[in-house]
Amino acid sequence: MTKAAVMGSGSWGTAYAKVLADAGTDVMMWARRAELAQCIEERNENRDYLRGIILPERLHATADPAAALEDADIVVLAVPSQTLRTNLGAWKEMLPPDATLMSLAKGIEMDTLLRMSQVITQVTKADQSRVAVLSGPNLAREIAESQPAATVIACPDSSRAISLQKACHTMYFRPYTNADVIGCEIGGACKNVIALACGMAAGVGLGVNTIASIITRGLAEITRLGVALGANPATLAGLAGVGDLVATCTSSLSRNRSFGEALGRGGSMAEAQAATHGQVAEGVKSCTSVQALANSYGVEMPLTNAVHQVCHEEQAVLDAVQQLLGRRMKPE
Repeated sequence: MTKAAVMGSGSWGTAYAKVLADAGTDVMMWARRAELAQCIEERNENRDYLRGIILPERLHATADPAAALEDADIVVLAVPSQTLRTNLGAWKEMLPPDATLMSLAKGIEMDTLLRMSQVITQVTKADQSRVAVLSGPNLAREIAESQPAATVIACPDSSRAISLQKACHTMYFRPYTNADVIGCEIGGACKNVIALACGMAAGVGLGVNTIASIITRGLAEITRLGVALGANPATLAGLAGVGDLVATCTSSLSRNRSFGEALGRGGSMAEAQAATHGQVAEGVKSCTSVQALANSYGVEMPLTNAVHQVCHEEQAVLDAVQQLLGRRMKPE
């Protein structure tokens, strides 16, 4: 029997833990707060992040990372991207020696500009073949409600990718495998930034034409960065690219879209944070690291730059829109 440790009990970590359990995998989920772990264990419900969703009996929870990681075949890393290094540093001696390490986090590390798979290998010294990432149009609430969805599991080792695929395949969750870790991670990190831009546009009252234009041009700049880093463009035209981008940019369930919309309505950063109910909108920090990564490769990302200026340089949303519209004319 396959055993998975899901390290993180936010909405997506919990939803994916439910998928694993529904697929027949034994799951132990780690929660940072003991009271949340106790609620999940005793009531089969994560009332903080997925209220109303009844979790499977084979899904258990603990606040003890060693207990969660014991004998795990799969270690799912479901903490925010900017805290992954710190958490892994605390856990690395507890990791089973041949466990597959899979990241759900979507971001670029601030100081190092590393992708999450690179952070994992750097901290744990694990071989790249043991590291996988999961990315796709995967809004946590919808998946927790067993609404049909698909995703991509990327890993250099095809046999590990297939094992991960089997561990989470259900009637409502269809995973595909891919070897393009770079493409999946760049798509996942950058789509959060573009979703912020879509939210900002919606917040100031702009319509579907504007949102469609932002998504399309956002995909173009994501693809430019991905290709510069060695990604396969086809990956970014698939579930981990355009699929994830559309879901995150258009859904009210998207934290990044909601955060951007609050800013567009004139809210402060604190008010926008409140609009996401205290959950992390990864794009707020990722816009800075994605911008820096793009600059280091000489890749032009005007939408990312605009989001950074609004979030971190106090530029008004309407001024950012006018700046984008005023860029020089050129072929598509």
